Amino acid sequence: MSGEQREKQTEAKQPLSTVEQSIIHGQVVEAIRTCYDPEIPVNIYELGLIYDVRIAADGGVLVIMTLTTPHCPAAQYLPKEVEHKVKAVQGVTDANVNVVWDPPWNPSMMTEEAKLTLGM
Repeated sequence: MSGEQREKQTEAKQPLSTVEQSIIHGQVVEAIRTCYDPEIPVNIYELGLIYDVRIAADGGVLVIMTLTTPHCPAAQYLPKEVEHKVKAVQGVTDANVNVVWDPPWNPSMMTEEAKLTLGM
């Protein structure tokens, strides 16, 4: 193992600072903003489908999200897409996406920008 490899391995084991966690949080949110429900021309973050994004000191990410309805056709792939995109963010060591139904999603959870885009 080269000195550079040992240095990277040592760096990877050190807990992230709160500043680093904050930076990763912003990058994770930006990655999530690239995910869309195919039936709605607004990203899932602006739709209000993302309830929480937590960044652990070890670089693990937990995303708590919902879908517009339990029978949403995107339920089969949208959480997996979110997980895949979050894992691609530099500094993320693992990602878990939990889909919850409480509180149930409703249009009031959308951002003002999303409401304008959808003519609401």
